[in-house]
Amino acid sequence: MKFYNREKELDALNKVRELSFNNHSMFTVLTGRRRIGKTLLIKKSCDGTPTVYLFVSRSNEAALCRSYVDEIRTALNVFVPEGINTFSDIFQYLMDTGTRMKFNLVIDEFQEFFFINPEVYSKMQNIWDEYRLKSNVNLVVSGSVYTLITKIFKDEKEPLFGRADRILKLMPFTTSVLKEILADYAGECSNEELLALYTFTGGVPKYVEMIIDNGDYSIQGMVNFMIKQDSPFLTEGKNLLIQELGKQYGNYFSILTFIANGNTTISEMESMMGNISLSGQLKRLEEDYEIIRKKRPIFAKDATKNVRYEISDIFLRFWFRYFIKYQKLIELQNYKVLSEIIINDFPTYSGETLEKYFRQKMIESQEFIDIGSWWAGKNNTDQNEIDIIGIYSDSKRALVAEVKRQRKNFKPELLQQKIEFIRTKILSKYEIESRCFSMEDM
Repeated sequence: MKFYNREKELDALNKVRELSFNNHSMFTVLTGRRRIGKTLLIKKSCDGTPTVYLFVSRSNEAALCRSYVDEIRTALNVFVPEGINTFSDIFQYLMDTGTRMKFNLVIDEFQEFFFINPEVYSKMQNIWDEYRLKSNVNLVVSGSVYTLITKIFKDEKEPLFGRADRILKLMPFTTSVLKEILADYAGECSNEELLALYTFTGGVPKYVEMIIDNGDYSIQGMVNFMIKQDSPFLTEGKNLLIQELGKQYGNYFSILTFIANGNTTISEMESMMGNISLSGQLKRLEEDYEIIRKKRPIFAKDATKNVRYEISDIFLRFWFRYFIKYQKLIELQNYKVLSEIIINDFPTYSGETLEKYFRQKMIESQEFIDIGSWWAGKNNTDQNEIDIIGIYSDSKRALVAEVKRQRKNFKPELLQQKIEFIRTKILSKYEIESRCFSMEDM
């Protein structure tokens, strides 16, 4: 699949590189979940300029350094002395070399030094502070484990706190880019297939690339590709989260499974876990790992108890809904039955994903200063629930929208009743526009 999107990120990286080469060394941190395309973006930004690329695998430090020496010699065509066994010596050599030549220094999976030799970070700090203003190195580091990267650069107690000139977080593809990709490769694809691609990948570039490269863009084709022996999709969620959560992931997986299957309040989850308190784990999943987020009715105060939880990552939501729930079928290699379950359930399951799709489109439009939902409380019924409410940037108008897969199922009179009810609650000062979003509007 060809390179898509990322124009803003490329422009930012290119500007930092120019400053590094023309003024003095600059330090950029690129974060983002696994498979989001960090390495490809960095390499794209370095095209045509001297680049040292160092990948940090969880290995012996001396062995890593031997491989780094070979990479430096090849990339910069310079003499590097033998016997360098510590990364701090490698880094000092490179920063000193940067006083005589201009180059990019890319360190991928930077957080892995925590497990190899955590003293690397404090030693890097001293070397960086010494050489930053007298060298021309464009230092770019990246990492997939969000919590560790955040700790390294945003925790005041850490030695590299405050050293990064730019911290960029890479996000999934936008809805418009997904449409562009399908149009380029599938031609006249249906909105049903677009919704399936969004549901199954969440716009994560690597997952999109794998499905596109497979060449079958039908819903059945996508599902069959994901659910087969040795498919990386089957274990992707577990691999991704164990990176973040570590080996003590059992309760976290249970919580995420509950949320994926519609048990979204803390009381529901605690009841299913034998009435043990989950507030601490929910807080960590939300604030430390950013895997879940709270949903409150729009305009509700932070202290409200009228809270639901949702998995913030579209792919993980899908993965927990099917690959964990039906783990026994995967263990039995009964992929045919699992495929049938997903296909049969897709019209129902994708309805909520369609709502997330339209919210994302609204965010991308940059027309709104607030976007949310509204419901009446614990005992709410569908009569008192609004799928999407958006407040326009002029703060005078509000969009109230119902989301239906099929427009024929939309009942304008019911939405109007809801609008009249909610007007008295929170929207009295707004001019209200009503809409039905359906598959036709994708």
